Amino acid sequence: MRLNQLPPQVFITRTKRGGIVVRSTVEQTNLTEEEIQGIVRSFGIVSATVTLRTNVTDDHIVDTLAGSRVYSRAVVVLNKIDLATKKDIKRTRSMLPEGWPVLEVSAKTGEGIEAMKDFIFDNLHFMSIYLKPQGKEADLVEPLIVKDTSTVRDVCVKLHRDFVRKFRYARVKGPSAKFDWQRVGLDHVLKDKDLLTIIVRK
Repeated sequence: MRLNQLPPQVFITRTKRGGIVVRSTVEQTNLTEEEIQGIVRSFGIVSATVTLRTNVTDDHIVDTLAGSRVYSRAVVVLNKIDLATKKDIKRTRSMLPEGWPVLEVSAKTGEGIEAMKDFIFDNLHFMSIYLKPQGKEADLVEPLIVKDTSTVRDVCVKLHRDFVRKFRYARVKGPSAKFDWQRVGLDHVLKDKDLLTIIVRK
């Protein structure tokens, strides 16, 4: 698992002949062309086009070839700050990867606890989707919490395993819709605070 990292801009396409061809849109300072070719060959690939759109490391190449790496966002919550000195907190922060979101809290005094929900919600890039069953009022009290890149398909999967198979169409009202209750398909990308009605076959 790679925390707080984006998938590398590395694209490997197998070819029938021509060996391993490396093409890059940026200067490569970590690996030579021969080293990149060697890593690709170590996975049993003898002919491919390797396209690089970032300055890669060996981990980037291996992650792309392995295809099993999970990229996920993470936050750090430092508890018991009521017992820690400023020096303690500074030392702890220095041990964390640069750029990671950090929130200081105290479960005992309550400091930071109220802010923790929004901190996690915002930094892990969640969003709220309000569901409106057909012919009923929308549930504006308990929204469905999903990733901010979610599509109608993702919501269907989260609600019930049969929803995708029985899906007819959906209607959306809110930021992602061009007009109120726009009819959309499974690949429609939702936005925070959308209202969503899913129509399925019976």
